[in-house]
Amino acid sequence: MIEELEAGAEAGADALGPAALLASIRSARSVEDAAAAEQLDLAARWADLHPPESIHSAATFTVVGCEHEEPIAGPGTPLVAEFCVAELGTVLGITSVSAKKLIGHALELRHRLPRLWAQVHSGRVPAWRARAVAEATVHSTPALTREAAGFVDAQVAAVAGRIGPAQLDRLVAETIKRYDLATADPAADPEDGYLHVDPRHVTIHDQDVHFAGTVRLEAEVDLADGLDLHQALAHRAATLKALGSVESLDARRAKALGDLARTQTALDLFQHGHTNSSDDGQALPVAREVVLHAHVDATLSGDTTVFGPTGRLEEGQRLLLLEQLKSWCGDSRTKVTVKPVIDLNQPKAAPGYAIPDRIRDRVVLRDRACVFPWCGRPARGCDVDHVTEYDHHADAEGRPQPGPTHTDNLATLCRFHHRLKTHSAWHYRMTAPGVFEWTSPHGHRYRRDHTGTIALDPLDLPEAGPGPPRIPSPRR
Repeated sequence: MIEELEAGAEAGADALGPAALLASIRSARSVEDAAAAEQLDLAARWADLHPPESIHSAATFTVVGCEHEEPIAGPGTPLVAEFCVAELGTVLGITSVSAKKLIGHALELRHRLPRLWAQVHSGRVPAWRARAVAEATVHSTPALTREAAGFVDAQVAAVAGRIGPAQLDRLVAETIKRYDLATADPAADPEDGYLHVDPRHVTIHDQDVHFAGTVRLEAEVDLADGLDLHQALAHRAATLKALGSVESLDARRAKALGDLARTQTALDLFQHGHTNSSDDGQALPVAREVVLHAHVDATLSGDTTVFGPTGRLEEGQRLLLLEQLKSWCGDSRTKVTVKPVIDLNQPKAAPGYAIPDRIRDRVVLRDRACVFPWCGRPARGCDVDHVTEYDHHADAEGRPQPGPTHTDNLATLCRFHHRLKTHSAWHYRMTAPGVFEWTSPHGHRYRRDHTGTIALDPLDLPEAGPGPPRIPSPRR
């Protein structure tokens, strides 16, 4: 029977023929483009429902961390209430940052790129192309005035949005020049200002980690320093080859740069792993201190510990190969700290409001990321929040503490979602260790744990009836 069904499905697909299949694919793409255009319109209307006036706060004082008005598109677009992006994001199953970008693009197109906005809704330009233009005009440096954005809009609309990233960059640059938006660059005049601007820098793009465990860096240094660095890298690369390395020259030069960073002892400023003091008495930094948090599964086979071939690196939320970790730890100048295994199933508590490191570590390891629906910010950089608010007056008044500092009442929240939980109608509770149930201001519920987010309320069941939003009972 299964074979007959499979044969029937294949026969049905074959019956369409190549031309019919292509027509179906094209039709499906048209439906997708229309839905994306409608989503942009709805995002703009969502922003209309949340102007700055919708923020309910006293006008006579300001509470730190409260919601505020925020510009999320270019000059001339309406401001929106900051926290409105969170609920739109959860309904769409995307992060708050992505929802903010969606609303920003919608407002940019509707208010500053009206020709392109009209073409999107007429089906002549797909939403993704229009959003690429909006992204460029929103984040242009310097900022485009409304008139300058209108010039970009007219140029792009004339070709129905058929413009690539390079052409778009050139168009924005031409617009900045045409409307005289660029500020004076003191480095542009070699007779006057270039000495007043120091172009030297070293930038390490540590937020963009490749799956192979590498990062990009760029630098501009003094000519003499650059030549010396080139010579040092060439010498070390040749030494590695003489010692038997079969890696490429580029790989050996990259390794040489790492070796140079680990063995930097110029002027004997750093001795025995401690900092010395400079002439003015200030402490000097150590030559290299990089902290990585690696987690590798291990099992016991008799008296032998057997490690799994892969692990997890918190920095960048990356897969980590055990061999890679061994190569890092094998360097003679690398300090490796192995912490004892923490049993995350063992609850911990502390008196008072302050969260000690031993409890914070457990919560960070358990949650792994901000526990707001679909947020992916690493837990190690998040705040640790009391799920049920800590009552600072309970002890003095002889009442039981409703929000103790206990692992069963703590969760990691990034700063934005911590503020959102504290100063808006969003609330959550912990249903099991590391499992959280969130309720939005409009009653939508989500379950979040270390594996991800699940929407608990189906949005496509109108027969459920309107009714009031379901509010979870407080955790006791």
